[in-house]
Amino acid sequence: MASTTTQSSSVLPSSTSGTMMRDIFFWKKKKQSSLVLLISTATWVLLQFYQFNFVTVLSWVAMVIVVSLFLWGNLLRLFGKETKELLSGEEITVESALKVAMALRTWTEESIRWMFKVGAQSDLLTFASTLFGLWLLSQVGNYFDFLTIQYIGIVMGMTLPVIYSKYEDNIKRLSEGVKKQLHRYYDMFDEKVIKKLVEINLPLKFRPSYCLEEQLSSNGGAGENGGFDEDFHEWKQ
Repeated sequence: MASTTTQSSSVLPSSTSGTMMRDIFFWKKKKQSSLVLLISTATWVLLQFYQFNFVTVLSWVAMVIVVSLFLWGNLLRLFGKETKELLSGEEITVESALKVAMALRTWTEESIRWMFKVGAQSDLLTFASTLFGLWLLSQVGNYFDFLTIQYIGIVMGMTLPVIYSKYEDNIKRLSEGVKKQLHRYYDMFDEKVIKKLVEINLPLKFRPSYCLEEQLSSNGGAGENGGFDEDFHEWKQ
């Protein structure tokens, strides 16, 4: 029973895969981070500037790997060494496959949950900022192709987390100030524009100011409030 619990907890995506990706993006593993950035840059240069086809580049990379392994294996046999250790890591373990599958599932669920949260929640500022970000991304797509946008995303992913971790306090203070200012502008817009438009479009007896005056001048508030709700419901229908 304990072994089953240990095995199920070991396949969670937040154990090793998330830690490895975090170390790569934060440059804690400099060799792997440099390799990712070098491969991304080389692929972008070959496909974007030299106009190579992706299938062609992939075939060339596969040929280089096969030739290198062929020469390595022959050199090992020439010196009388065993080549069994070359085949020892060719299998993908069940644990690794489950980790990748769980990571993809978690990422997909979080993306769908985030879209529903942004679309269904009542925070208009978050909804507007999300739409503005998507619109800005669509405008960027008019000037750059998908490969360039992907390369820019990788470069930003390799640089922005390091900058954020180094200047985290200053960035948090700046973001809080910007957020407060945006909320202040939104409150001003809601008070001066949206509420006035609502009052203009509503009939006189349904306007908040008129209803408040009627409630203050009346003696029995409960019965008249019920009548107001019924009139408002009839007006909406």
